[in-house]
Amino acid sequence: MSETFLNGDVRLIHGDSINVMPALGRVACVMSDPPYEAHMHAAKREKKAFGAQRRIRLDGHANPPPVNFASIDGVREIITQPLIEKCDGWFIMFCTPEGVAPWRDAIEAGRAKYKRACIWVKPDSAPQFNGQGPAMGAECFVTAWCGSGFSSWNGGGRRNVFTHLTNASDRHGEHPTEKPISLMLELVDLFTQPGDVILDPFMGSGSTGVAAVRLGRRFIGIEKDPRFYEIACERIADAVSRPDMFVTSRPREPKPISLFAGIEAAE
Repeated sequence: MSETFLNGDVRLIHGDSINVMPALGRVACVMSDPPYEAHMHAAKREKKAFGAQRRIRLDGHANPPPVNFASIDGVREIITQPLIEKCDGWFIMFCTPEGVAPWRDAIEAGRAKYKRACIWVKPDSAPQFNGQGPAMGAECFVTAWCGSGFSSWNGGGRRNVFTHLTNASDRHGEHPTEKPISLMLELVDLFTQPGDVILDPFMGSGSTGVAAVRLGRRFIGIEKDPRFYEIACERIADAVSRPDMFVTSRPREPKPISLFAGIEAAE
């Protein structure tokens, strides 16, 4: 395991989240994009006839690499319980439509309050090129409340539909399931408060961390793939170094949660 600390507000960990989590302190929010469910992994690896790769990006840029990590199905229940136990607020996980029910079951088994599945609509998603059925034009994420009392957020009575381009101009492009910065900015703004600590146990290329930094939140990210960890460190470090990109100012008196919790125990 190796770690990178940025500006006292960001802790990035190269390791397996299942092994790392016991050494972490409490957080205000868990927000992550874990690996796809198994059926989507199979679809992402499919090739067209004669070996040609399916067209995923429609903006002229190269396709992202194929999915090369294991499905969430084997570890969903293992990871959910300890995440819920460390969270004092919202638990948010991206998934396919077929993954909503398994996530709901795991959340309820962990005694968190499952709230609702939300929809991310992708106006620029690729069509179904073979014409054999409808294309996937949206993605889901489940929301649950891990805190005490009634759940609270900054969205009032707004609906659970979020519309953002998947191939926006600021897309990095190397991670096959990268989330748009604009989407993550909206979710961080709605589900957390300035100074909150957000934990992302499947950090990928770091979009959630970039959004957290720009909105004055603190961030803990865990990623076990060395290349994606390197990319996340670069992207989040760039965000930290550009205060002109911050959407809100940092709070003067952040909540007393240490990002260094458990380092001694883990060594």
